[in-house]
Amino acid sequence: MKHLNVLIIDEEADRVQALKDALHQLGHHVVCHLSDTSDLNHHVESFHPDIVIIDMDSPDRDTLESMATMSQNNPRPIVFFAEQQNDRRTMAAAINAGVSAYIADGLQADRVKAIMDTAIAHFDAHSLIRTELEEARTQLADRKVIEKAKGMLMKHQGCDENQAYQTLRKIAMDRGQKLPDVAASVIEVLNATNGLLKK
Repeated sequence: MKHLNVLIIDEEADRVQALKDALHQLGHHVVCHLSDTSDLNHHVESFHPDIVIIDMDSPDRDTLESMATMSQNNPRPIVFFAEQQNDRRTMAAAINAGVSAYIADGLQADRVKAIMDTAIAHFDAHSLIRTELEEARTQLADRKVIEKAKGMLMKHQGCDENQAYQTLRKIAMDRGQKLPDVAASVIEVLNATNGLLKK
C-alpha cells in the first residue's frame, strides 16, 4: 500500500493517539484530526485526504448526513469503527452514506492495515460501478436526443432515417461538435421554427 494522507474523526484522545501510532508505523500521514463530523466535507476539500477514519460509539443522524454530503461532493473511502454493537439498519444506513468498511467491535490497531486495504478496494469497486452506470445513462440520454432530432428532421425535410442521420453527422463534423450536442441544437431550432410557423 502506498503512503496515505488520513483524516481522523474521534473525540477520545487515547484512541486518537493509538490510531496515529498505528498509522505512523504503516508510513501514513495524519493530515487532520476532528472531534466530530461537522463540516466534514469542508475539511476534506481543504486537506485532500486519501481516506477518512471515524471512531465513535455509533453513527447518529448528523454523522450520517455529513458522510453522505462528503460522499456526494468529495468521495473518499471511509472506515467507520463503531464502539457499540449496532443493528443491521444502522450499519446499512452508514454504508448508504458512503462508508466503505464498517467495523462493529471498535478500533484495533493491529487490524488497521487490513481494514484500510479492504475499504479502499470496496471504494474503488463501487466507484467503477458508479462511473459505468453514469456512462450508460449518458449514452442512453444521448441516443434519445439523436433519435428525436432524426425524427424531427425526417418530418421537416421529408427524408428517410439514414438521410436524417447523415445530415446530423455532417453538421457535427463541420462544426467540430459531438453528435448529441448537434442533435440538441437541431431540436431547439426546429422547435423554434415550428413555433413560428404555428403563429
